[in-house]
Amino acid sequence: MSGRLLRMVCTAAIAAGAVLAPAPGAAAAPVPDERPVAELLTDLQRLYREAEAATEAYNATEEKLRRQRAEVARIDGRLAKARLSLRDSRGAAGRLARQQYQGTSEIGPYVRLLLARDPEHALDQGQVLRQVSLRRAGTVRRLTGSERRAGELARRARTALDRRLALAERQKKDRDLVRERLDDVEELLASLTEEQLSQVAELEAAGVAEAQEELVASGALGGTGRPTREGAAALRYAVDQIGKPYEWGAEGPDAYDCSGLTSQAWGAAGRPVPRTSQEQWAELPRVPLTDLRPGDLVVYFPEATHVALYLGDGLVVQAPRPGARIKVSPLAANPVLGAVRPDPSGEPLRHYTPPRLPKDARTGPDEGAP
Repeated sequence: MSGRLLRMVCTAAIAAGAVLAPAPGAAAAPVPDERPVAELLTDLQRLYREAEAATEAYNATEEKLRRQRAEVARIDGRLAKARLSLRDSRGAAGRLARQQYQGTSEIGPYVRLLLARDPEHALDQGQVLRQVSLRRAGTVRRLTGSERRAGELARRARTALDRRLALAERQKKDRDLVRERLDDVEELLASLTEEQLSQVAELEAAGVAEAQEELVASGALGGTGRPTREGAAALRYAVDQIGKPYEWGAEGPDAYDCSGLTSQAWGAAGRPVPRTSQEQWAELPRVPLTDLRPGDLVVYFPEATHVALYLGDGLVVQAPRPGARIKVSPLAANPVLGAVRPDPSGEPLRHYTPPRLPKDARTGPDEGAP
């Protein structure tokens, strides 16, 4: 739900409450939350953070499920081929059995050699019989091997399917948890008046500005570097998405969550990165903030549950949270964990022109909404 829509809902609810008396036996209207604004902001930020953490858990499960589906399909394909091979081997073994049954009354090769009028001809027959015997042994080995492979692949297919079903069940639980957390956010927002919403937004903006000033003053923030060709392409992709809504689990093209935006941006640049913010933090090379260059990924919170693309000059492009839209924000909009670089070996461009930003890129349609 967007901040603008939430304000409209809250305003309408207040107006309606002023003129409508509750019907006998009807449930009482929610009591406005009278806690201090700072406490309300802390609760909102906690709920948003929990919702995004649940979203990234859902994304991680979805990625594992996607890989498991591919594994099941791959094993099923190999199993189908193994069963065809086993069928062929059983056919050959059946022909061998029939030949053996039909040849039980034949005189053995050594007896043939002893009784033969032409021993040399008998030796030639013996060679043929040995070749036949070798072929029969090969048929048996192929049958045994085919049965073993088919049995092993069938076992692996059952295990892979069980894992897929377990991941699907876990994904459902993750999805339910995200919805619960988002319901908590909406419930708290719906309890706030228009004035409280404005106060919370102002307090949050002041906190971000203070954190950004401290970060810049500390000298820990660089940002004068130039991106690589891939980094510039990833950043252009992200800038082109500004104004699109945040949606948990979304990877575009109409909506994104935080890691959906970063993974799609770098994928569009020709350098795929892991899907979730935790995987991006764990698997990509880390760089100090003093060495940041546009296109690097800035990761937030101790659990690495949020991520954004560095734009330069202390700014990032991010899909902030539910109810908001992709926008440009100060790098310190959230507690910074660190930064990672998808293309550590790439050569920075000699000449770089930053992408042109939309008019409302730094504010976004939902500015003023918590």
